[in-house]
Amino acid sequence: MNKTGQFVAVVLAADRTATDPITKHTGVACKAIAPVCGTPMIIRVLDALEASGRIKATIICGPPKDILPECPALQQRIESGRVTWLANLDSPSRSAESSFAQIDLNTPILLTTADHALLTPDIVRYFLDKSSDYDCDATVGLVDYQGVMAAFPEAKRTVTKFRDIGVCGCNLYTFKNKGRDLVKKWRQAEDLRKRPWRLIAQILGPWTVLSYLLGFLTLDKALKAVSVRTGIRVQEVILPDVQAGVDVDKVEDLLLAETILSAARPDE
Repeated sequence: MNKTGQFVAVVLAADRTATDPITKHTGVACKAIAPVCGTPMIIRVLDALEASGRIKATIICGPPKDILPECPALQQRIESGRVTWLANLDSPSRSAESSFAQIDLNTPILLTTADHALLTPDIVRYFLDKSSDYDCDATVGLVDYQGVMAAFPEAKRTVTKFRDIGVCGCNLYTFKNKGRDLVKKWRQAEDLRKRPWRLIAQILGPWTVLSYLLGFLTLDKALKAVSVRTGIRVQEVILPDVQAGVDVDKVEDLLLAETILSAARPDE
């Protein structure tokens, strides 16, 4: 099957807080335009998406319009029509919903974030090709936590430990058909963020939560529980490139990303 240009990409590119550590460290107005080895993070993401050959259009949600002149490379892409800009809303899930509403229902969507500074065309291709092969409504990109720690022992990554594997998220998701309804669940998750156990019980159910706490729950069973309770078939994609699990949330992440990029491309 020809997989070229199947997806519309949505890139969330607004700050979550007014005191983001990356903006404070770099002095930029929004984390998305913070330079990593001299190139704004969002430009690195857009370049990777474009070079993958799997994206037919790209929507970015944020940064705020008054910030765009501070990143001429981004503003030029918007003005030329290479990317479509939408104003961000008051939360990531609401911004995603707003972006999805602009996309034909029959078109599969890739959702990612502007702080994915180590995203590469190969990562995008692998994730989207695997996602296209699965008969499901949504996919989530993950990497093996042990692999991340072996490659980058100094990194501090959030890990979700299942019986069979510990995984880190990659800020890579696909949605097709009713898979888009997961964004509504995400909005509920944001509304319940101060009551996490209520949220987890709603999504997984009490017996699945108990199984997780006792160390019996596998990744496959967890996703099957999500599918049963939501009616949305979700499939994981384990990415072989552990760089996919490193985003730039903290100053330490920025320094790590620059170290990795400098080692791979000494001329940057």
